[in-house]
Amino acid sequence: MKKKFIFVAAIILVTAAQLYAQPERRDKAVFIESKNEFWDSIKTTLDKFYKKDSSKKLRVDFSQFNPPKSVDEFTKCWHNKPVSQAVSGMCWCFSTTSFFESEIFRLSKREIKLSELYTVYWEYVEKARGYIRARGDQEFGEGSESDAVIRIWKNHGIVPADAYTGLLNGQPFHDHSKMFAEMETYLKSLKTSNNWDEDVAERNVKSILNHYIGAPPEKILVGNKEMTPKEYLEKIVKLNLDEYVELVSLADRAYYTWVEYDVPDNWWHSKNYFNVPLNDFMMVVKNAIRSGYTEAIGGDVSEPGIDGHAGIAVVPTFDIPSQYIDENARIFRFKNGTTGDDHGIHLVGYTQKDGTDWYLIKDSGSGSRNNSHPGYFFFHEDYMKLKMLGVMLPKSAMPEIVEKMNK
Repeated sequence: MKKKFIFVAAIILVTAAQLYAQPERRDKAVFIESKNEFWDSIKTTLDKFYKKDSSKKLRVDFSQFNPPKSVDEFTKCWHNKPVSQAVSGMCWCFSTTSFFESEIFRLSKREIKLSELYTVYWEYVEKARGYIRARGDQEFGEGSESDAVIRIWKNHGIVPADAYTGLLNGQPFHDHSKMFAEMETYLKSLKTSNNWDEDVAERNVKSILNHYIGAPPEKILVGNKEMTPKEYLEKIVKLNLDEYVELVSLADRAYYTWVEYDVPDNWWHSKNYFNVPLNDFMMVVKNAIRSGYTEAIGGDVSEPGIDGHAGIAVVPTFDIPSQYIDENARIFRFKNGTTGDDHGIHLVGYTQKDGTDWYLIKDSGSGSRNNSHPGYFFFHEDYMKLKMLGVMLPKSAMPEIVEKMNK
């Protein structure tokens, strides 16, 4: 019995020794995505409860229409592929920059991608200066107009897209919500402080911009040659910016005269808009795209006849039948605020279907990304006629109108 006890004890001692001889365990740390599915389901359920039907929007039944089904159905002019403006109010710059890129190609067959953010940076600076000079009695918003791009390029030049993206390291999309809120809060505070020192305010606005989208380059490398943005505009872009004109059709002003475009985004009160009858406006739109010109367009996109998932824009009969769309219907909606200057887009193609024109619209807005042709809308000509307010083109695209300008 004693020998058996000694044998068992020996086994225990050997086993214990083996256990202690095993290597020390070292646990590793890992990073995992934070999840709480039950909490997320609570939030989703409560959001639906509080919103109820308030999230629903009135839209036409798009199944009644027979639009083009594909981008391939359109006769297209050259344009760079659609780019998203993400969380920002930069449509005016994305659409007009795209238009000028197409103009460079039309004139010289060169494919160039330009920086939208360079223009946006300096437009914010210019807007802040205007706000300060007006002692706060001026619009300060995210939007602007097509001819602001011309003004900024003349004053500050332009750079290629890869020289200034406006994105921080690793940032996947533009997001100007915090940046704009900070600038707006700062500028509004000047009304309380009454500190209207333009130099100080401009430095502070630039500091905000630099933090969120970076400082724009003062010089860039083109090949092995160093250039300023103004030199890049002159030697590489090579567009005669004085050749570009924006048309509007507003029945409350005299036709064939230069007028001020009376919308908030025309914050500097530009009067460089040539006002023409609606028939002339539509004639230019139709003829220009058929002659190989793309067009920078601006107008209203808040209607029941436009939807990103459908990817089309039409005028429903419960709004107004096609045969009644005229100058009166157009100015009526502009004056009562149901037609606004909401969005800038780029008209890049056309087709005919069932005897009517459809236009291919390149759109930087998020709504255009939810359909079978992401980055594009298909606009019916009635929508263009009733809801689009301005079109920018070179003078060579509208010789009949230029004759009236010269008179």
